[in-house]
Amino acid sequence: MYAGASSIVINNELGTLKQSAGYPDQRVEAVHDDLEANALYLTDDKTHVLFVTCDLAVLETARIKGYAAAMAAATGMDPDAILIGCSHTHGGPVVLRSNYLKPVDEAYSERLQAWLCALARDAVAAAAPARIGWGFGNARLGYNRRVCCADGTHECRRPGRESEFTGVEGPEDTECMALAVFDERNHLRAVLHHGTGHPASFYHEQQLSAEFPGVARRLIREAFGPVPVLFFNGALGDIAMTQQRHPQVTPENKESQVIRFGGALAGETLRLIHEMRPQSDLLLRHCRRELEFPVRLPSAEAVIKGRAVLARMDAGEKVTGMEAILAWGPVSLTDQFGSHPVDRLPFHALRIGDLALATQPFELFCQYQIDLKRRSPFERTAWFGLTGGYGGYLPTLAAALGGGYTGLPFSWARFDPEVGCRTVDAVAAMLYELWNAPIKE
Repeated sequence: MYAGASSIVINNELGTLKQSAGYPDQRVEAVHDDLEANALYLTDDKTHVLFVTCDLAVLETARIKGYAAAMAAATGMDPDAILIGCSHTHGGPVVLRSNYLKPVDEAYSERLQAWLCALARDAVAAAAPARIGWGFGNARLGYNRRVCCADGTHECRRPGRESEFTGVEGPEDTECMALAVFDERNHLRAVLHHGTGHPASFYHEQQLSAEFPGVARRLIREAFGPVPVLFFNGALGDIAMTQQRHPQVTPENKESQVIRFGGALAGETLRLIHEMRPQSDLLLRHCRRELEFPVRLPSAEAVIKGRAVLARMDAGEKVTGMEAILAWGPVSLTDQFGSHPVDRLPFHALRIGDLALATQPFELFCQYQIDLKRRSPFERTAWFGLTGGYGGYLPTLAAALGGGYTGLPFSWARFDPEVGCRTVDAVAAMLYELWNAPIKE
């Protein structure tokens, strides 16, 4: 086994717009902590895979395909073997148009491609004999945010009156994974870790921040030096930073919240690294599929209502928060998919020894992640979200019936729960394909 790794800072300029969807004029005034892209290249001379994570909210599917093609040209790799994921920090530049008045920052996107090409070249060039270890533990990085109300509706926040609250809709998954790369002298050279959280502490702040994954990265580097650290998020669609079942009486300071979750992730990662028994003679296998899914379109009423709000925004009226989000969502969904309601999205499955890794491009609801891990033939499976593209929220049946934000059809919640079940089926089949493949060719 050979491995190479690299890191690069990907900050946007001060004065540029920030991703936060509900605030159309929110601009970056400071850098709280650096945004980074980190890469890990693995090869056994037969299979070549490049993992890349970015401190960004999401990257759309077509954009990632373009980046992968450019990175492949820079390295000689197959673009289908380049897996690009996003941490989903809400403290980054505009890379998804989630607000009518916030177009994608094309200048930043061009700079990002150059950074990613340099990152890929450095990681591949650094390949050297390596030993790899991994482990699974638990770190709470969030809570289920889908709240059930007495009238049968579901929302993403607790209702104002206690008598209206009838429970939390779905589960959480606190399992986390750490994979570490060591050189032949057992010096740590890179870390790839995974957990499930929704890094949105600094949603309202006018600053760039990698949020809790950035805190975890800093703490790991304090222990091991400036090693590349990749964070792949999980099924975060119905997960948030604030507990809804037993809310705190006094709101938590956002800075302490980021430190709390980042410390939990880093602490468990450090424990797992300490207990690893790295190996060098490991089977490496990879497969990729693209699947087509039907898109659910919004009602005509929702589109008419949304266009009316956008007209008010065009006239200069200040519209913020959820009203701005829910106005643009149905309109953009109809504009994009109205004439052909089908989307095509990529999925990956990998085997490293007896470890299984899989990817999906959604803000998946947590129940599906739990289902896949139950279905997997491998003893341990990690499912990385927001990787390879962006398919938006993927709700469960309960969420679709309950409605509310993430349950209604709009641009970044464009699939029925049937697609979640089909996704679990398809990825489980890919994992079984790797499990049943001959070990020796």
